[in-house]
Amino acid sequence: MNAYVSEHIGRDAIAAPARLESYIRSNSFDRPTLVVDSVAIAHQFRALKRGLGDVAIHYAVKANPEPAVLRVLLQEGANFDAASRSEIALCLSLGVTPDRISFGNTIKRASDIAWAYEHGIRLFAADAEEELHKLGKNAPGANVFIRIVVDATGADWPLSRKFGCAPDKAISLFELARQLGLNPVGLSFHVGSQTREPAMWVDTLDQVQQVWEAVHQAGFQLSLLNIGGGFPASYDKDVPHPSVYSAMVMELVHARFPGVPHIIAEPGRGLVAEAGMIACEVLLVSKKSEKDPHRWVYLDIGKFSGLAETMDESIRYRFVTDKDEADHGPCVVAGPSCDSADVLYENQHVALPESLCAGDRVMIRSCGAYTSTYASVGFNGFPPLDVVVI
Repeated sequence: MNAYVSEHIGRDAIAAPARLESYIRSNSFDRPTLVVDSVAIAHQFRALKRGLGDVAIHYAVKANPEPAVLRVLLQEGANFDAASRSEIALCLSLGVTPDRISFGNTIKRASDIAWAYEHGIRLFAADAEEELHKLGKNAPGANVFIRIVVDATGADWPLSRKFGCAPDKAISLFELARQLGLNPVGLSFHVGSQTREPAMWVDTLDQVQQVWEAVHQAGFQLSLLNIGGGFPASYDKDVPHPSVYSAMVMELVHARFPGVPHIIAEPGRGLVAEAGMIACEVLLVSKKSEKDPHRWVYLDIGKFSGLAETMDESIRYRFVTDKDEADHGPCVVAGPSCDSADVLYENQHVALPESLCAGDRVMIRSCGAYTSTYASVGFNGFPPLDVVVI
């Protein structure tokens, strides 16, 4: 590891949480608020770019569509992957040109395809015959990449089964796309969100390489490989520095796909998660009985107001309080709503200060991705997350 990367591993890892904690401690919030550090996002983009090299970064807008976040990434040179008409419209309104936007959702309304095409979007994803027919009718001549379903990789937030076609279906979809007047340019896949180690990409890349070769042998000139997202963030466990991680992934990619003209990646979580911290408040601390070995800590934020990724305890957030120097004990952590499913961590208890009580401030780290967009609008009357970008 060279000195430049080594220096930035230490500096970037510490700077963002420190700035966010300082801001939160210096301000008061009357409801749960996500605070995002724009400087940290720029650092993270540059770090990923160092490792990815010539790969075109298409930021997954769904991770955090806050306009100030998109402006930072636009200024840094990012392209954008949109999942809906609204996300495309948002990008266009901020000055993103259509050639820098891909419509990467494989499940699209026909009228939204037509709208996107009318506004200059020319790169679309598909994984089924009906989707290709919609594209052929509403986006004539557009470039299309076919998404392949891959086996589970061990990612903390798997994306298998729902998206992509089986490998043995790829050739027929390429043939249909060409018959419909589309331009099938390549393949895409996703290893799963929060794929913590580069080695977890190996089996997936081997699977996709076999499909790539089969499609090439069938007479199609492939020019685009979309490696999707999966770039991890540090939650309860540390992950490799983004420059190191992405460079190792690209070594694996280039070994299997030499000479591909265009490679794109779609990081979301890996770009913005660590740049965000949620400021929230304890509403209640209690025990169900005097014999219980653990306390229940209820926060004013829960699964339905931003922390949906605690489902099945898949994403393990880190909590910071003003009492962290005190003795800690095991806690079940839950949200405020009148829904029994609104329990964040029960199977794996969270160690929190014994003196924690109602009214105490809690800060939740690495919340820049998939929090504000998951927040429901008014469930139980609780408002969605406020967002502040510093």
